[in-house]
Amino acid sequence: MSKLVVTSIGPASSVQDGGRPGSQRYGLTPSGAMDRLALAAANTLVGNDVFAAAVEIGPFAASFTARGGAVRVALAGAPRNADIGGRAVAFDSSATIADGETLNLGFARGGSFSYLAIEHGIAGEPTFGSLAVNARAGLGSPYPRPLQNSDALTTQPASGAAERRIELPLTSDAPIRIVFGPQDDEFAEASKKLLVDSEWKISATSDRMGYRLEGPVIQHLDGHNIVSDGTVNGSIQVPGNGQPIVLMTDRGTSGGYPKIATVITADFGRFAQISAGRPFRFKAVTVAEAQAEAKAFVELLRSLPERLRGIDDLGLNIEALRDANVAGQAVNAVDASTWQVAVP
Repeated sequence: MSKLVVTSIGPASSVQDGGRPGSQRYGLTPSGAMDRLALAAANTLVGNDVFAAAVEIGPFAASFTARGGAVRVALAGAPRNADIGGRAVAFDSSATIADGETLNLGFARGGSFSYLAIEHGIAGEPTFGSLAVNARAGLGSPYPRPLQNSDALTTQPASGAAERRIELPLTSDAPIRIVFGPQDDEFAEASKKLLVDSEWKISATSDRMGYRLEGPVIQHLDGHNIVSDGTVNGSIQVPGNGQPIVLMTDRGTSGGYPKIATVITADFGRFAQISAGRPFRFKAVTVAEAQAEAKAFVELLRSLPERLRGIDDLGLNIEALRDANVAGQAVNAVDASTWQVAVP
């Protein structure tokens, strides 16, 4: 068996898969990946089931070392600088880490979560049918907590298959689409208009349970308490202070604050990737529009194998590229001999 050993990692990184649906009626949150499209893309690249367990890496830098044999991996989600032994690794593509080599990942750019899928998956004991980590509940495998230095993820040795890349739709900066309800009658029309007409930011105090929003105060009509009822990913609760909270994948399965609106399924992953402090807006759509977008999202997931392409290995050498005079006439961007040294 091969192992991928965590040699350095920041907070908010854990093993996540498609979640554990089917038990919410017992109060068990589904958890799972914050960005399901990125998880599915990474897994598709290495031939896994789309929602197989992978490493969800938070915004900070990380590194992983292969032990006991080569490990084939794929990266998707929020882009970041990546290299294996000085060789650049592109996102939305697969790569093989030789025994003893280290994959180095920088800080996330333009997003919050990246996904590292491992060919053949991650060995672990499912809890209620899933390896997904929920640290508050002590659930997940092989570690029921965020990953730490020296943790080892066990897998099968790399197959030696040709590396691939995947062509994904361009990320949109369009407003996050919502459907009003189920308790939008607890708010005046002016408050609902304020939700969609205002600029919002995600607080740095947010986590996988909920994203706290910073912006104008949303007023209730008759207080902020309701009889607790069910929640879903993307429920927008408004507590007593009037600052909305968007419930995420580690949310509670019920809540007692009025829910003014819900982020649509197709936009949930894009919303989860918004970095703290980055401004964004909401846009209201109808239930029919949300359902159509949900169907289109499912079709996108089904189309992922058709989006795979071969990859040309240029053997980029990061150190040589950093030293190159890329702004001068001595370098030809399409001629590797002008900026790259030979790789042994």
